Amino acid sequence: MVLGAAGLAAAVVLTGPAAEAAPKVPASHAVAAVPAAVDAATPPLAGSVLAELAVKGRAPKTGYARSKYGAADWADLDHDGCWTREEVLQRDLVKKTYKKSGRCRVVAAGVLRGPYSGKTMTFKRGSRTSGLVQIDHVVALMDSWQKGGQQFTPAQRLVFANDPLNLLAVNDKLNQQKGASDAASWLPPDKAYRCAYVARQVAVKAKYRLWVTAAEKDAIARILTGCPGQRVPAG
Repeated sequence: MVLGAAGLAAAVVLTGPAAEAAPKVPASHAVAAVPAAVDAATPPLAGSVLAELAVKGRAPKTGYARSKYGAADWADLDHDGCWTREEVLQRDLVKKTYKKSGRCRVVAAGVLRGPYSGKTMTFKRGSRTSGLVQIDHVVALMDSWQKGGQQFTPAQRLVFANDPLNLLAVNDKLNQQKGASDAASWLPPDKAYRCAYVARQVAVKAKYRLWVTAAEKDAIARILTGCPGQRVPAG
């Protein structure tokens, strides 16, 4: 099952190796972790949401570490036995086959139309092949840290890092190429996807009350001029 915002906000529990690596946080913090999600029935225009985002300078990277957002091995916030990576693969891949792994029905193989490249690639689970499909934080964790995430509690950062709204299955090379870039310094090579990409970034930043830099806002606005009817995704 792919989590919605309410499910993520309500549970902050890790299983497996991630449980030892992640920060110990009171479960009570999780309930207030995120603002209300966008109404799926009437999502607003991305341009309108962008106009409401605060514009500030980028804060220093000081203190940032991936571990501030929980373990890199992902989490199981809804206690269904599947870590977040598995849930995103279940959502984003097509022509899937499955195998059982503990309580989780994991994707054994499938097909991904890479949103960033526009190219189709196959996924096959294995030590040498699984990493060819990676899960990207659309708003990078370091970017969030520098634009408001430093003020989150550990539980809020854990929710942010595992929120399906901010996650996409993508080609490994493009994920690494993007790194911690915002829209001012990196956009998907597939120009047809850029409107949806920046709209998702806007949705995430609005949901978590993160800010944008002036250059970032200008870059997003330029993309949205070509698709004025683009709405933010719900989540």
